[in-house]
Amino acid sequence: MKFCSECGAHLNLKIPPGEDRLRHVCERCGTIHYQNPKIIAGCLPEWEDRILLCRRAIEPRRGLWTLPAGFMELGETLEQAALRETLEEARARVKSLELYTVFSLPHVDQVHVFFRARMTEPRHAPGEESLETTLLPEKEIPWRELAFSTVKRTLEAYLADRKSGNFPVRVETLKPPAKHKKSAVS
Repeated sequence: MKFCSECGAHLNLKIPPGEDRLRHVCERCGTIHYQNPKIIAGCLPEWEDRILLCRRAIEPRRGLWTLPAGFMELGETLEQAALRETLEEARARVKSLELYTVFSLPHVDQVHVFFRARMTEPRHAPGEESLETTLLPEKEIPWRELAFSTVKRTLEAYLADRKSGNFPVRVETLKPPAKHKKSAVS
C-alpha cells in the first residue's frame, strides 16, 4: 500500500499511538489503513458416500483438485459465501450447512472455513474456475493432486469422523509448506 485512499497522499509505515504493530499511516489526513486477513469460505459437499471435488482452472495450483471454496465478499455471511462458491465452481446446490473446519494460515494472511453440506441432488458441472467436477468415494480421492493443505486436512478429518458418525468443529493453525511463497494460497 503506497497511497492513502482518503486523500491520495503517500503513506508511511509506523506504529500509531495505542497500537502494537506497524500500520500504513497517512501523515496528511491521519487515516490509519488496517490490513486484515482474507476469509475463504467453502463446502465439503456430500452425496451419499461420495464427496464433490473440483479441478482448478485458475492459479494458484491450476489443474489440482479442491473443495469448492473462495474469497468471501463484502455483505455476505460465511454460509452465503460457501453456498455461492459451491454454485459458482461446481454448479451444485447444497443444504444443511454445518460448520466443520476453521484454519488460520497466518503465513498467507488468510482464514479458511469449510462447512459440511448435503447436495440437494447429484447434479454438478464445472463453473468458470473449474476444469471438471466429480463425485468421488473415499478410495478414489486423488490425495497427491490436492491443491491446498486445508482441503487435505478437511478431507482427512471428514473421513475419520465419518467412521464414528461424530463431526466436531475443528480449529487449527497450519504452518507454511517448506517452500512457502506469501502470494500463494496454502
